[in-house]
Amino acid sequence: MVTVGIDPHKHVHVAVAVDADGRRISRPLTIKNDAALIGVLLKWIRSIADGTPVTWAIEDGRGFARSLADGLLLAGHEVVWVPTRLMAAHRKLHAATGSKSDPVDAAAVAHAAIATPGLDRHRIDERVRELRVLVDLRADLVRRRTMVINQVKAYTHLWLDHTPGDLTRKPGMTALTRFLEDSDLGPHVRRVLTEMTGETADLNQRIRSLEFTIRELVEPLAPALLEITGISHVSAAVLLAEIGDITRFSSSAKLARYTGCAPIPVYSSDKERYRLHRGGNRRLNSVLYTTAIVQQRFHPGARDLLARHTPTKGARGARRVLKRHLIDVIHRAMVRDRASWQHHITQHQLAA
Repeated sequence: MVTVGIDPHKHVHVAVAVDADGRRISRPLTIKNDAALIGVLLKWIRSIADGTPVTWAIEDGRGFARSLADGLLLAGHEVVWVPTRLMAAHRKLHAATGSKSDPVDAAAVAHAAIATPGLDRHRIDERVRELRVLVDLRADLVRRRTMVINQVKAYTHLWLDHTPGDLTRKPGMTALTRFLEDSDLGPHVRRVLTEMTGETADLNQRIRSLEFTIRELVEPLAPALLEITGISHVSAAVLLAEIGDITRFSSSAKLARYTGCAPIPVYSSDKERYRLHRGGNRRLNSVLYTTAIVQQRFHPGARDLLARHTPTKGARGARRVLKRHLIDVIHRAMVRDRASWQHHITQHQLAA
């Protein structure tokens, strides 16, 4: 068995091949991240592996390496994702003290994959890939809109001693436009505020258009998920985009750890104690927090659960209990939805 560890970057990738015992069997390969990437990598590994099964382990920087992982999977190879923290731990374990380089990182990725057989396997779901692009674009537009709105509010407060209302909605934008038309402003300040207001209106329109498209894509993929109180179409899209095929999590406990909702044991001397997990996927954790807040307001069962745990755990501790319970509910709903999917998902077993 040969494991290839890859340290991905924007312009180049660095690969190191090791055997089942973790010994390097080749010199590190540095290759350009271009259209010829997959062909060169496969030619290189064929000259080394000599027919031995190959597992490709990639450091979990999917923004740079997703196309690489797709190409290797479609070529019939197994691809696993290695979390950066796990790679860093194996770098400290295997490399010389303080040693840090791309080949060292690539070797650490391979060692981590050998030592952790249960790592997430890469798979390709075309519908989820398309949804992920829309979700990422919407998140980027929302960040840009927030920045522009904050600037508009700062300028109107500075020049007009006025604080606008909700500029993400049409009534707030209309009221601000009328207020600016009736205000006594210099030509340059008026131009700045007018352009920023127009940019905000354009971002609002683009975000609404994206949300309409996301709704059309999500509804056939997550009918059970959308029935959960507090899960909007955008929240469901984020869950699908970040989790993908729910079958990669065999239990809700594993999903809870992935989202950062599973408490971490920190006790010793037989004194049991747990603390908040501040790691995990923060985008998913944010969705769960929002869902918990909505359920606290509108779901009787959630209010009862919070009332039972608040006296002993406090408001924040009780909310963490609710988030962990929501993981169970979401996992069951996504499993039901996954069972109804009819489209093809490319996996190593299917591609081999």
